[in-house]
Amino acid sequence: MRGTMKCLGLVAVMLLTGVLTDFARAQGDAMKMDAPKKGFRAEALMDLAQLEKKFEDLASAVPAEKYSWRPGDGVRSVGEVFAHITGANYMFMGFLGAKPAMKMDPGMEKTATSKDDAVKNLAPSFEFVRTTISGLSDNDLEKTTKMFGYTVSYRMVIMTELGHLHEHLGQSIAYARTNQVVPPWTAAAEAASAKKDAK
Repeated sequence: MRGTMKCLGLVAVMLLTGVLTDFARAQGDAMKMDAPKKGFRAEALMDLAQLEKKFEDLASAVPAEKYSWRPGDGVRSVGEVFAHITGANYMFMGFLGAKPAMKMDPGMEKTATSKDDAVKNLAPSFEFVRTTISGLSDNDLEKTTKMFGYTVSYRMVIMTELGHLHEHLGQSIAYARTNQVVPPWTAAAEAASAKKDAK
């Protein structure tokens, strides 16, 4: 029973120091500039801010020499996943008619795979997503576009983009754990719990 309560206590601390802190930070980030204050776009931007923070934290936490690690032949490496995320951020916003200022390299997933590349390229790609969503109106969400051969709403494009990010965040966490890298937000929560237990 005591062990169960301690475990529950650790979960509570992790939620309070990790998830809620990320949510508060994301809420603040989403309120910047001309970001929507409520509704679907505001909630999407809060989710996006949390995802961005975790991807950038992981990119910084994984050692440079581990960026070539992959779980098997034919599977993306650590660096290729981060490059894939960067490229996909631009691609999904392209379905909404947004065009990046620079020319995109279609082969970046095989060439821009170092730690320096990930740290440099992730933030601008997330900013592109944030700016694109912020520039839409609620009515724009009902517009339709072609995505992978299907006619879908702008809302569906945003939902697919966020789902894609969540999928690869889970993959990146698994990659990090396999290489003995604790996600920074988890490490912070565990440190807070240990500090509390030491009192």
